[in-house]
Amino acid sequence: MEVLGIWVAAFFTLCIYSFLYRDNPFYRFAEHLFVGLSVGYGIVFSIHQGLIPFAWDPFWEAITKREFMGLLKLIPIFIGLLFFARVVPKYSWLIRYPIAILIGIGAGRAIPNVMDARIFRQVYGTLTPFGQIHAGALGFFEIFGAILMLVGVICTLTYFFFSIEHRGAVGGISKVGIIFLMVGFGSAFGNTVMGRVSLLIQRVDFLLSDWLRLI
Repeated sequence: MEVLGIWVAAFFTLCIYSFLYRDNPFYRFAEHLFVGLSVGYGIVFSIHQGLIPFAWDPFWEAITKREFMGLLKLIPIFIGLLFFARVVPKYSWLIRYPIAILIGIGAGRAIPNVMDARIFRQVYGTLTPFGQIHAGALGFFEIFGAILMLVGVICTLTYFFFSIEHRGAVGGISKVGIIFLMVGFGSAFGNTVMGRVSLLIQRVDFLLSDWLRLI
């Protein structure tokens, strides 16, 4: 079975990489199979990890034990079933209610976390090194990095400040902000490319060592 698994993995790896030549039936077969398996796994996982423990089991327990409070589980179950109203065009407008509830709860939970992670912690990380500078705990390069980070934050925020026209000093600062943005985007893109290259190396190593046993 281990040998069969290696051959199957090698076959689908070659099917996916065949797209480098052009679109072909082998690539489409592997793509459709991957999407189908992912959707099937997601549905089964949602049923066993979500529907059964959080909906069916409490509801059935409330029915068998005749607990009225357990029947309140019917409310979120009914709201969740409204997602399937999209299948019937006449009642497709009902899907707005679960979507609105989902987005409202998601936004209410996400906004404080985003504020903390992207604003408060950014301000804390920007200003903390200057307290260490005052205490004499940083060397020259650490001090230079702290000042450079502060300049980058100010210039980048100035670039996205559209309440005043970007002319004169404000225009110059915003142009410096563009430089910092390009450096940030370039490093992020380079990190993404290196991640993809590492995946390619891993697949090539699998084909040459585990499948063909050339190395």
